[in-house]
Amino acid sequence: MPSPYSNELRQKVLDAFDSGQRKSHISCLFNISRSTIDLWLQRLQETGSVSAARDYRRGPQGKIADLEQFRAFAREQGNLTQKDMAAQWHEPISDQAISKALRRIGFTRKKRVMAIKSVMKLNGKPS
Repeated sequence: MPSPYSNELRQKVLDAFDSGQRKSHISCLFNISRSTIDLWLQRLQETGSVSAARDYRRGPQGKIADLEQFRAFAREQGNLTQKDMAAQWHEPISDQAISKALRRIGFTRKKRVMAIKSVMKLNGKPS
Protein backbone atom coordinates (compact mmCIF):
# COMPACT_ATOMS: atom_id res chain seq x y z
CA MET A 1 0.00 0.00 0.00
CA PRO A 2 1.43 3.40 -0.92
CA SER A 3 2.19 5.89 1.80
CA PRO A 4 -0.40 8.59 2.46
CA TYR A 5 0.03 12.20 1.43
CA SER A 6 1.70 14.35 4.08
CA ASN A 7 -0.41 16.46 6.42
CA GLU A 8 1.44 19.54 5.18
CA LEU A 9 0.34 18.91 1.58
CA ARG A 10 -3.21 18.23 2.71
CA GLN A 11 -3.28 21.52 4.59
CA LYS A 12 -1.86 23.44 1.62
CA VAL A 13 -4.57 21.99 -0.64
CA LEU A 14 -7.31 22.93 1.82
CA ASP A 15 -5.87 26.42 2.26
CA ALA A 16 -5.94 26.86 -1.52
CA PHE A 17 -9.56 25.69 -1.57
CA ASP A 18 -10.48 28.05 1.27
CA SER A 19 -8.88 30.96 -0.63
CA GLY A 20 -11.45 30.42 -3.39
CA GLN A 21 -9.52 28.48 -6.02
CA ARG A 22 -11.41 25.87 -8.04
CA LYS A 23 -10.88 22.17 -7.28
CA SER A 24 -9.82 21.45 -10.88
CA HIS A 25 -7.11 24.14 -10.69
CA ILE A 26 -5.90 22.87 -7.30
CA SER A 27 -5.75 19.29 -8.58
CA CYS A 28 -3.56 20.38 -11.51
CA LEU A 29 -1.39 22.58 -9.29
CA PHE A 30 -0.67 19.90 -6.67
CA ASN A 31 -0.85 16.93 -9.07
CA ILE A 32 -3.59 15.11 -7.17
CA SER A 33 -7.00 13.97 -8.31
CA ARG A 34 -10.10 16.00 -7.75
CA SER A 35 -11.75 13.07 -5.96
CA THR A 36 -8.88 13.12 -3.46
CA ILE A 37 -9.71 16.73 -2.64
CA ASP A 38 -13.37 15.75 -2.22
CA LEU A 39 -12.39 12.93 0.15
CA TRP A 40 -10.19 15.26 2.22
CA LEU A 41 -13.01 17.81 2.47
CA GLN A 42 -15.41 15.07 3.52
CA ARG A 43 -12.93 13.81 6.15
CA LEU A 44 -12.48 17.36 7.45
CA GLN A 45 -16.24 17.72 7.78
CA GLU A 46 -16.69 14.36 9.53
CA THR A 47 -13.68 14.28 11.86
CA GLY A 48 -12.40 17.86 11.98
CA SER A 49 -9.00 16.74 10.72
CA VAL A 50 -7.59 15.80 7.33
CA SER A 51 -4.77 13.60 8.60
CA ALA A 52 -4.57 10.06 7.25
CA ALA A 53 -6.01 7.12 9.15
CA ARG A 54 -3.27 5.25 11.00
CA ASP A 55 -2.91 2.04 13.00
CA TYR A 56 -5.70 0.14 11.34
CA ARG A 57 -5.63 -3.60 10.84
CA ARG A 58 -4.80 -4.74 7.33
CA GLY A 59 -6.09 -7.97 5.90
CA PRO A 60 -8.92 -10.15 7.09
CA GLN A 61 -9.88 -10.33 10.75
CA GLY A 62 -8.82 -13.51 12.53
CA LYS A 63 -11.42 -16.13 13.42
CA ILE A 64 -10.62 -15.73 17.12
CA ALA A 65 -11.50 -12.17 18.08
CA ASP A 66 -10.91 -12.23 21.86
CA LEU A 67 -7.18 -12.91 22.19
CA GLU A 68 -7.15 -12.60 25.99
CA GLN A 69 -9.72 -15.39 26.28
CA PHE A 70 -7.71 -17.46 23.80
CA ARG A 71 -4.48 -16.78 25.71
CA ALA A 72 -6.07 -18.20 28.88
CA PHE A 73 -7.38 -21.18 26.88
CA ALA A 74 -3.89 -21.79 25.42
CA ARG A 75 -2.34 -21.77 28.92
CA GLU A 76 -4.85 -24.38 30.10
CA GLN A 77 -4.87 -26.55 26.98
CA GLY A 78 -1.28 -25.97 25.87
CA ASN A 79 -0.39 -29.66 26.12
CA LEU A 80 -2.90 -30.61 23.40
CA THR A 81 -2.25 -30.69 19.68
CA GLN A 82 -3.71 -27.91 17.56
CA LYS A 83 -6.36 -30.29 16.22
CA ASP A 84 -7.40 -31.21 19.77
CA MET A 85 -7.38 -27.55 20.80
CA ALA A 86 -9.70 -26.79 17.88
CA ALA A 87 -12.06 -29.52 19.09
CA GLN A 88 -12.01 -28.08 22.64
CA TRP A 89 -12.68 -24.46 21.53
CA HIS A 90 -16.23 -23.27 22.31
CA GLU A 91 -17.17 -22.74 18.63
CA PRO A 92 -16.33 -24.68 15.46
CA ILE A 93 -12.89 -23.69 14.23
CA SER A 94 -10.09 -25.24 12.18
CA ASP A 95 -6.68 -26.22 13.47
CA GLN A 96 -5.14 -23.71 11.01
CA ALA A 97 -7.08 -20.92 12.73
CA ILE A 98 -5.75 -22.17 16.08
CA SER A 99 -2.23 -22.11 14.63
CA LYS A 100 -2.60 -18.51 13.44
CA ALA A 101 -4.04 -17.40 16.77
CA LEU A 102 -1.19 -19.09 18.66
CA ARG A 103 1.28 -17.15 16.52
CA ARG A 104 -0.59 -13.89 17.15
CA ILE A 105 -0.36 -14.30 20.94
CA GLY A 106 3.27 -15.42 20.76
CA PHE A 107 2.62 -18.90 22.17
CA THR A 108 5.32 -21.38 21.23
CA ARG A 109 6.02 -24.88 22.36
CA LYS A 110 9.38 -25.40 23.96
CA LYS A 111 11.69 -27.39 21.80
CA ARG A 112 14.29 -29.67 23.30
CA VAL A 113 17.75 -28.81 22.12
CA MET A 114 19.31 -31.96 20.82
CA ALA A 115 22.87 -32.38 21.96
CA ILE A 116 23.94 -35.29 19.80
CA LYS A 117 27.51 -35.55 18.73
CA SER A 118 27.81 -36.76 15.23
CA VAL A 119 30.96 -38.67 14.60
CA MET A 120 31.97 -39.53 11.08
CA LYS A 121 33.95 -42.62 10.38
CA LEU A 122 36.24 -42.31 7.45
CA ASN A 123 36.30 -45.89 6.13
CA GLY A 124 38.18 -47.24 9.11
CA LYS A 125 40.90 -44.60 8.95
CA PRO A 126 41.65 -42.74 12.18
CA SER A 127 40.84 -39.05 12.03
